[in-house]
Amino acid sequence: MRFSRLLAVSLLSVLGITACGGGSDNKNENNDNKSPDDPPSTLPFGLTQRPQNLSCVAPSRPVQEVSAELERVFPALQFELPVSLQQAPNDASRWFVLEQISGLIKQFENRADTTQTSVFLDLSDRVYNDDYESGLLGMAFHPAFPDKPYVYLSYTRQGAPLVSYISRFRSADGGLTLDASSEQVLLTLDQPSIVHQGGQLSFGPDGYLYIGFGDGGHAGFLDANASVDPFGHGQNTETLFSSLLRIDVDNGQPYAIPADNPFVAGGGRPEIFAWGLRNPWRWSFDRATGRLWLGDVGEFNREEINLIERGGNYGWSVREGSSCYPPEQQQCQRQNLIDPFFEYDHADGCAVIGGFVYRGEAIAALQGQYVFGDFCSGEVWRLAGDAVGQPVKHSLIQGGFLLSAFAEDQAGELYVLNWEEGAIFRLRAQRTTTESAFPQLLSATGCVDPADPSQPAAGLIPYQVNAPFWSDGAAKQRWLALPEATTIQIDSAGDWLFPPGAVLMKNFELSGELIETRLLVRHQDGGWGGYSYAWREDGSDADYVPGGGVWQRQGQGWIYPSSSQCLRCHTTASKIVLGPETAQLNGDLHYPDSGITANQLLTLDHIGLFAQPLGGQAEDYPVLADPADPMASLEQRARAYLHSNCSQCHQPAGPTRLGMDLRYTTALADTGICDEPPQTSALGIENARIVAPGAPERSVLLSRINRRDLYRMPPVGSNQVDSAGVALVDAWIAQLTDCQSF
Repeated sequence: MRFSRLLAVSLLSVLGITACGGGSDNKNENNDNKSPDDPPSTLPFGLTQRPQNLSCVAPSRPVQEVSAELERVFPALQFELPVSLQQAPNDASRWFVLEQISGLIKQFENRADTTQTSVFLDLSDRVYNDDYESGLLGMAFHPAFPDKPYVYLSYTRQGAPLVSYISRFRSADGGLTLDASSEQVLLTLDQPSIVHQGGQLSFGPDGYLYIGFGDGGHAGFLDANASVDPFGHGQNTETLFSSLLRIDVDNGQPYAIPADNPFVAGGGRPEIFAWGLRNPWRWSFDRATGRLWLGDVGEFNREEINLIERGGNYGWSVREGSSCYPPEQQQCQRQNLIDPFFEYDHADGCAVIGGFVYRGEAIAALQGQYVFGDFCSGEVWRLAGDAVGQPVKHSLIQGGFLLSAFAEDQAGELYVLNWEEGAIFRLRAQRTTTESAFPQLLSATGCVDPADPSQPAAGLIPYQVNAPFWSDGAAKQRWLALPEATTIQIDSAGDWLFPPGAVLMKNFELSGELIETRLLVRHQDGGWGGYSYAWREDGSDADYVPGGGVWQRQGQGWIYPSSSQCLRCHTTASKIVLGPETAQLNGDLHYPDSGITANQLLTLDHIGLFAQPLGGQAEDYPVLADPADPMASLEQRARAYLHSNCSQCHQPAGPTRLGMDLRYTTALADTGICDEPPQTSALGIENARIVAPGAPERSVLLSRINRRDLYRMPPVGSNQVDSAGVALVDAWIAQLTDCQSF
């Protein structure tokens, strides 16, 4: 599901994303721990027993100024791609969940121990569900429900290619269920592509029904060389696209137009309340003030929070956020366009999820602040004013999952939907003690030797990867640590699933100088967090960098990622941990403690690190090629490079939703890149393809990894082009003759 590029649909043709913790790494470093003079090992294992880990265990999460956390509620329930969670007006006894793809609205009792759901409405016979932004998208109860027994829905049916429906359904049993045969269609909108449908509808405090529609598509789904918003909907008020509509459902047939709508006397469609929106996925009315807060999903680099005014023009596609669009355009119309109330760039996410102004009582310090999030990073933020009243975004929670929507209960408490896993979470005050303060120095983490923080603590186990991830030319060392008596699960795809409390640590060096240490930790609540420590120039210790930053080190701008940036790379689709997987660690490592060079898989198996013993020999397991290994084939090397640098996002259920699968196990013909037109900008390339066999100059994938502007890949975390990686991918594309290789 991409709420327009989203899942990264514009934003991310993500072709490589930086890892922020224990992930795969950069080139020419595979043998950092192996001496060329090492004699062949006479023993099959690098370690004889598992080291005892008494100190390196995941700490509690950092405490924010306003302390909040997510708690799983209704744990016995799981839903299929939920996109909306609601209660009926003045009724806290039940919850209703929209499942995007199934076409079902499910209901359940509002009890912590509830174990069952029932079907409130089944539209599986008419909801079109084959594309990531189609399906059952929005629901609104009539404000007088169930006395007025109507519920309004926004969904898509198959058309040319899709048709958006806004329909009313009636309950014939006092609000217990809806009658699927009672559908009354209020309006339809023929969609020119499969993205940017918007989808939410809500009643405002004025009693009118508000309906959101996106611009109907973008260039990559029409013409690889067309401009974004190719249909010109953004500023065209003669269509219902790119607009927030307002209609009166209690009068007229099938509705009436409110007398104060901006175009009621002409000049545009009378249903329009505001326009110039790209893809208004989720929005809400503040229950205390009635103000309408809207999250508008951006294209390449800006995500917007807008305060919607009647007759407001919010600028798309003249502008993206407050910047001219396309980005290379220096001058653009600004008169009569309303600036976003707040905007952020794609360093922190890729698709804004509008939330609510908090009006509950559980988190007193959050009262009156707007809470919102991002689908890709899973981070939840709050907006608070600075000293002069300007909105400032503060991190509230590191969700670490694909976040599709917020919800508000009758008491004003807020909830979050985990789209991929179908779980419901509630915001609550964080339960912290002074003893659980997050370590501000690397030497205080328990993962290094306090006397020499450049060295790991005794309980850490070194590892290296076969296909390193590009990290702006840094050399790296990696270790992992598990809590005592815990083990690693290995799933059917060869991904490693680490237990709560696990820590992965990585050192980064430029020109022999330690500049950063990153920790990727699985907290006791099951969620993950990435944390960066910047080394002092004297090498005495490293300091925690909570919000990230870019500092000059060894003549280059080195990026210290924030926790949210880490989770842009460490995706749930890739099981969060990137480097440690079976094919990546099936290779030799020189173990400093024993002086033995031996296979990592066999060594870790020998010391009992896996929940299910592997058995067998190294050749029984897959191996990922080293992209710098001249003995491997060009195709193996290039596919390994794309696997380690790109597949964390570009795989099924990844956050880009672009239909690309760059895992090395996927046949080239099935990757969705070979001889396929780009799904975002063609970058001015004539007859562009994501990968054009035999034609690197027409391949957008290659162009993106060879730049560091707004169209760069990776989109965050890297300031330096990987010239060796570019040369490798260029050579691989040049020798392709068709899409049947590998």
